[in-house]
Amino acid sequence: MTATQRAIDLVLLAATAAADKKAEDIVAIDVSEQLAITDIFLLCSAHSDRQVKAVVDAVEAALDAVDVDPVRREGERSGRWVLLDYLDFVVHVQHTEERQFYGLERLWKDCPIIALPEVGREGGEAVSAVRVEQA
Repeated sequence: MTATQRAIDLVLLAATAAADKKAEDIVAIDVSEQLAITDIFLLCSAHSDRQVKAVVDAVEAALDAVDVDPVRREGERSGRWVLLDYLDFVVHVQHTEERQFYGLERLWKDCPIIALPEVGREGGEAVSAVRVEQA
């Protein structure tokens, strides 16, 4: 089984929002074959606690605009690693140091990477125009 198109579309929307707040190393991993609880992990890094919060706020606002809310939010107090659980996908916004230390990409290295268009760069594809089907 692979990730659903709806999950992929929502992850693209979340990735665009993260890029708009200068998140770095944005990676989407299709974990649907390995985990029964979710389809995709979206990972991104930020250089400061304040930037982690800004990225989280932007992702939540972008998804809220299409009536998608997280069912769970973890780590917001520390501001070093915030997890947003949307059931079909999970967004991990990590401080750069936590990202290097925990190495989630290494843990899920056998899972396929979902191609994300270049966002927030000159000449990049406009992901914000992705249409998301309402559930």
